[in-house]
Amino acid sequence: MSAKKLLLLLVIITLFVSAFAFDLTQYLSLDVLKEKQQQLNQLFVDYPFTVFAIYFVIYVVTTALSLPGATILTLGSGAIFGLGWGLLLASFAASFGAFLAFLSARFILHDWVQEKFGDRLTAINRGMERDGAFYLLSLRLVPLFPFFVINLVMGLTKIKVWTFYWVSQVGMLLGTAVYVNAGTQLAQISSLGDVVSADLIGAFVLLGIFPLIAKAVLAFLKRRKAFKGYKKPKSFDNNLVVIGAGSAGLVSAYIASAVKAKVTLIEKHKMGGDCLNTGCVPSKALLHVAELAHNARNASRVGVSVGKVSVDFKQVMQQVQSVIKDIEPHDSVERYTKLGVNVEQGEARIVSPWEVDVTSNGETKRITTRSIIIATGAKPLVPSFEGLDKVDYLTSDTLWELEELPKRLLVLGGGPIGCELSQAFQRLGSQVTQVEMADRLMGPEDNDTASLLSERLSAEGIDIKLNHKAVRFEQHDGESTLIAEHDGQETQLPFDKVIIALGRQPNISGFGLEELGVQTNKTVSTNELLQTNFPNIYACGDVAGPYQFTHVASHQAWYASVNALFDPFKTFRADYSVIPWVTYTSPQVANVGLTEQQAEKAGKAYEVTEYDIGDLDRAIADDNAFGRVKVLTKPGKDELLGVNIVGPQAGELLAEYVLAMKHGIGLNKILGTIHSYPTLAEANKYVAGEWKRANAPQKLLTWVEKFHRWRRS
Repeated sequence: MSAKKLLLLLVIITLFVSAFAFDLTQYLSLDVLKEKQQQLNQLFVDYPFTVFAIYFVIYVVTTALSLPGATILTLGSGAIFGLGWGLLLASFAASFGAFLAFLSARFILHDWVQEKFGDRLTAINRGMERDGAFYLLSLRLVPLFPFFVINLVMGLTKIKVWTFYWVSQVGMLLGTAVYVNAGTQLAQISSLGDVVSADLIGAFVLLGIFPLIAKAVLAFLKRRKAFKGYKKPKSFDNNLVVIGAGSAGLVSAYIASAVKAKVTLIEKHKMGGDCLNTGCVPSKALLHVAELAHNARNASRVGVSVGKVSVDFKQVMQQVQSVIKDIEPHDSVERYTKLGVNVEQGEARIVSPWEVDVTSNGETKRITTRSIIIATGAKPLVPSFEGLDKVDYLTSDTLWELEELPKRLLVLGGGPIGCELSQAFQRLGSQVTQVEMADRLMGPEDNDTASLLSERLSAEGIDIKLNHKAVRFEQHDGESTLIAEHDGQETQLPFDKVIIALGRQPNISGFGLEELGVQTNKTVSTNELLQTNFPNIYACGDVAGPYQFTHVASHQAWYASVNALFDPFKTFRADYSVIPWVTYTSPQVANVGLTEQQAEKAGKAYEVTEYDIGDLDRAIADDNAFGRVKVLTKPGKDELLGVNIVGPQAGELLAEYVLAMKHGIGLNKILGTIHSYPTLAEANKYVAGEWKRANAPQKLLTWVEKFHRWRRS
């Protein structure tokens, strides 16, 4: 705690203790007020401004210090100053005192509370930012809740300062008026129970829930406005229509069928979406074959000679398609039909919030539904480079049609997709040139992570061109060339084939969103429930963001489908607190939680602990001793903030940390867990040991050393 915070805390404690030590609170009782009323009334007549100001200050200090007696002071305001002036004084004094208590709590404890319990308070913070005014107003209107508690607790949240003040001013006004008015009849009051009866408290409680009712009414009006101009069907063919049969769509349909809802799943192309047909599955199958070729070429260094390694690229691509075929039944029409899903293969178009047209073989039929989930995925981003239409370019969607291995392959893009494909084709026998406009590969990763991966890719022969900005494509004498800008000059990069790997863009056009008025901003815009601006239309997966991972799409699909089926009776806000992601190069790059650069950008204090996988027995035995485990923790604590692993099977090693972060398990417990020997997973235990050594209690160990010296003597 800083010196300023400590000083303020000491001042508050001193004033609070002094009030009781000198028995000042004895003057804040109903009996004393009734006894001194005539004297106070006369003082007000003789010195109106002075008495008003002194009373105001006493009221503010009492409220700011959370001393008992604010109720008596409110009665006194009416008794001494009358209803009008009394209400003015009590209203502003109470609000100002509450405001000072709020500011004190925020200044002294807010940062500490948010730092210590920030992860657990994430949902509360979001709720306060979104609906804080409604909640505070409800609390202010109900006299059952001690106002001093509200002041202090609100200071620990992220409610805006101005919001706290004006809501407090408005919310306490009615209750203050009741007490001030009662104070004008002070002679008839024998106890505080005479002021607030059970009936009056009941009325206040009903009034207190009014803001929440108002919130519900506003939501209803917003919903009604969104649906204005559209006629809602009297009945529906479906509870849910899902557009897109990729990861998000399949999981949405699966969950709906599991809870016995009637659901229709619409897919215009192939079941399984990009992940099965052009993304995760084929790329990992290709990487597997490429790794086999790489290992065969390098086997001689450990005493295994297999002769010259040749790659039958056509057979390789057949193997990739075979893997797709083997997994295909998991996502097939037949399987989902058996699960109870009505699968429609055709083009979908949303024509109203409750109606979807499906066109197949020139025929269109209309389906009605209570809710809709948009799960249309994404496609490769292909900028309109000059001359690109004159070269036979490939994307992560179309490269699977290749039948011959390109001799010279240019990969444009240094992200995860670009790095995976560059390494795969280099290992299969292409000479790969990888072009990235930034000063390093893997921009979202930490610098050391990118360096480790670049080192391995370069060692395998990939020609990495950093700080090269693609300008245009040209054809000269049948040869394709990329013209890139580097250090202010143009350079030529010839190739036989080029893969555009510059990321992916959501599929938001072509199925009625624009015509309907569904809001988009690069992705389909959704709230925390994954609702669009039409409350019964949801979006999940790559089309919604913010993460373009298959596992996140499946994760979102649970929230979208449950909310779509059970709103308004029960809803859930999507949770992105622990999101893992992996790049399947060799070495693999795996993350969960914060990276260093994310922590720095967020201004979050952290401590770094690393373990070199090059020292791990199993990695040495496997001839794969390369990489490291990097863990970010809260300073001086074993609580995990993020983990980055570069090394063999990094994605598998990460699972232990994902579990740990999800369930609040720290490094001490990982260190105390037995890991089989020899395994790569021991790296997780060893990095925990490194953290323990770095955070060992040195003063205690000094005394322990003296203890052992004493026992030897």
